[in-house]
Amino acid sequence: MDGNGRWARGKGLERLSGHERGAEAVRDCVKGCRELGVEYLTLYAFSTENWQRPKAEVAGLMHLLERFISKEVPELNAQGVRLQAIGRLSDLPESTQKALQQAIEATAHNDKLTLVLALSYSSRTEIVDAIQELAREVRSGKLDPETIDADLLSRHLYTRDYPDPDLLIRTSGEMRLSNFLLWQLSYTEFYITQTLWPDFRKEDLLEAVRSYRKRHRRFGSI
Repeated sequence: MDGNGRWARGKGLERLSGHERGAEAVRDCVKGCRELGVEYLTLYAFSTENWQRPKAEVAGLMHLLERFISKEVPELNAQGVRLQAIGRLSDLPESTQKALQQAIEATAHNDKLTLVLALSYSSRTEIVDAIQELAREVRSGKLDPETIDADLLSRHLYTRDYPDPDLLIRTSGEMRLSNFLLWQLSYTEFYITQTLWPDFRKEDLLEAVRSYRKRHRRFGSI
């Protein structure tokens, strides 16, 4: 979800104002996905690299995340949205972990849309964690290394319970993956838009889906 800082800078506002406006885009896209019948929506909310940002901004982001999660639970339940999260969640402040866990539990019964927040997430770290887990199973004698294949590795990733994405939407014109779902995006269709995330709305989502529907997915075949 790129462009929050640039959006705020362009309006002479503090960066956190861009993040606050970005939360509105999240609400709009969740509603749009429900209307479209999308079953899974994963939002790259906070990367492991983001911890390097100024402490005041990180603290503000965590506070905003806590407020957003707590405030949105009634609406998520009303729309049948189940909240989940992936990443090094133990790196989050305790208050953020608590708010997140409460929201996950409160929405666990919903089955219309699964909203996955990638928090303190790094795809390289995810893959390393999976390899280390496999290595421990090999060392303990529970796993024959000859049986390790792509499917087994996938079952050890943070995303083991979710399908690989069909569509990746990249806002603000960025043309890189930024360490996001490197394994899972192998055959995902990309949609790049110049729109900054705080300005991204349901209409933009619909345009991305219309573009996706025109594509012929070959998965390596002819």
